[in-house]
Amino acid sequence: MSAITRSALQSSALQSSALQSTALLTALLTGLTLALGLAGCSPPPATPPAPDSATPPPAPAAALPPTNPENNAYFGDVHVHTGWSFDALTNGSKTTPMDAYAWAQGKAITGSGGPEMQIKTPLDFYMVADHAEYMGVFNQMTNPENPISKTELAKGVTSPDANVRIQTFAKILRDMSEGKRDPQLSDPALARTVWADIVKAAEANYVPGKFTTFAGFEWTSNPQKRNLHRVVVFRDTKSLPDLVLSALDSDDPEVLWKWMDDQRAKGATLFAIPHNGNASDGLMFDLVKRDGKPIDAAYNQTRAANEPLYEITQIKGTSETTPELSPTDEFAGFELWNYTLSADFERPTRAKGSYARQALLDGMSQASAGAGNPFKYGFIGDTDTHNAAATNEEFNFTGKFAFENNAKERLTGVPGAPAGQIQQIQEFSSGGLAGVWAPQNTREAIWDAMQRKETFGTSGPMMKVRFFGSFDYAADDVNQPDFVKVAYAKGVPMGGDLKPVAGKSPTFLVMAMKDPKSGNLDRVQIVKGWLDAAGKQHEKIFDVAWSGDRRIGADGKLPPVGNTVDLKTATYTDAIGAPQLATGWTDPEFKPGERAFYYARVLEIPTPRWNTYDAARLNMPPLTKVPATIQERAWSSPIWYAPN
Repeated sequence: MSAITRSALQSSALQSSALQSTALLTALLTGLTLALGLAGCSPPPATPPAPDSATPPPAPAAALPPTNPENNAYFGDVHVHTGWSFDALTNGSKTTPMDAYAWAQGKAITGSGGPEMQIKTPLDFYMVADHAEYMGVFNQMTNPENPISKTELAKGVTSPDANVRIQTFAKILRDMSEGKRDPQLSDPALARTVWADIVKAAEANYVPGKFTTFAGFEWTSNPQKRNLHRVVVFRDTKSLPDLVLSALDSDDPEVLWKWMDDQRAKGATLFAIPHNGNASDGLMFDLVKRDGKPIDAAYNQTRAANEPLYEITQIKGTSETTPELSPTDEFAGFELWNYTLSADFERPTRAKGSYARQALLDGMSQASAGAGNPFKYGFIGDTDTHNAAATNEEFNFTGKFAFENNAKERLTGVPGAPAGQIQQIQEFSSGGLAGVWAPQNTREAIWDAMQRKETFGTSGPMMKVRFFGSFDYAADDVNQPDFVKVAYAKGVPMGGDLKPVAGKSPTFLVMAMKDPKSGNLDRVQIVKGWLDAAGKQHEKIFDVAWSGDRRIGADGKLPPVGNTVDLKTATYTDAIGAPQLATGWTDPEFKPGERAFYYARVLEIPTPRWNTYDAARLNMPPLTKVPATIQERAWSSPIWYAPN
């Protein structure tokens, strides 16, 4: 393991604005550990979750630890499906919401026919977000006393043949995408009961101060196989609806936002988180509404009010950016899942409107035109597991669907499945995590942190990232023993807005710490996007801190960190990289009249991808159509600047 990390500089002209001394940063390691927060990933409650039932017992009471005014890092996932979702059950899941919460707290749960599943490092918060569409109905297909179990559809859903179930799922998804609604699959009374039981499971597992759960659901709009999905998260359970909104009632996000406003009028507090713009074929961040009219100030205001966060990474790929949109970003091709939202292995045709970085630029263009910013998103990661277990650990991957909880079938596919479907599954990522900076582990504290966008997303590991901006920082403020207190007092954290100060350029302070169970850190980058005086959009990547003694080359690029991965054994070493990185960086190209955003991106050294771990365990050759290694990473929420 690399024992020493030194800050690295973009160029000699910037050396006064970043940490240079190896000895200085070594002295800071202890303080950095404290600054990045020690409370993340609290140990699971001693009392195990009760067996699943309609009326689970309440969680044990716990005395809350004192709040931390400088905030702790907590990790979790608010996009989790169980066997109570139509597509999860069809693809073999036998899990329940109670199983999901048990898994997140470190308990072993059913593998739905495969090996038991158990996380190595328990999470701090979790939310079951089963689909609102057909809620609870498909489970009745396994009940021989229910007439729906006798239908032809039920025969496919409950078939012992995994490929039959997959093809049944593919047809259901096609019909939903085309707006076809089967009346026999709609049962509002059953949906109310299932929703109530989902909420009861969240209540039964909520232990304030130790483990947080939320009530929520997924609204699954998928017009013509174009993904417009949102997860809806309630702050508390005081004023919940008795029935949630289904995309079968409307696939228009504006209808969802209206429904959310109606819930607020009844006392609820909630927001929505969109995901998988990469599978939307340009619809997720389109500049045209579903009715074909251009987005306007009213639309922009409503969207921004309802959607503070975007899920930047998950099992179905990462949607930060793509080489097509960001040709100068050497890391733009990370974990791309380039399909529409179907099991038909169809490729999208429009990258613009599908990725977060371009959306941030388009949002600034809207604001510059006086219409407000509809895409002012903070970032989180999630998994979108459909088998209760979030699978964020690359070395402990159990698949998205239950039939993938079999390493050989993950690698070679379900017998009889088309090659395109097998490829779609092989390209699945292991899933991401949401990182949240909050004063304590409670619903209110974590939800409020998400609302204010003091969040970051990771591709799975629990690396911790701090990111602050100000016109009043000195670059060496990152050295101070009370760095975090100074950073909050003099500036804004990730998710914030810089206030203009005449005659100064903004300085950003960034600190990152590795996940002890994952690889060392390669580098820290700051991604900048801006509008010039003519309104033209630009982006640029700045390498601001890195491990080792590498230097920026004449081409403006930092040399690769190296690669210690042994593909045959699926092992690596921390002989390269660094456990921690920190720096202060002042924008050398800042112009006070130009709108801009900045976010930090932290990269690990290369480590084995899940398929390489599987191949080594099964003594099979590595897959050739997907990467054998991965540079896991984290993205902070942006910090914005506007001249007015």
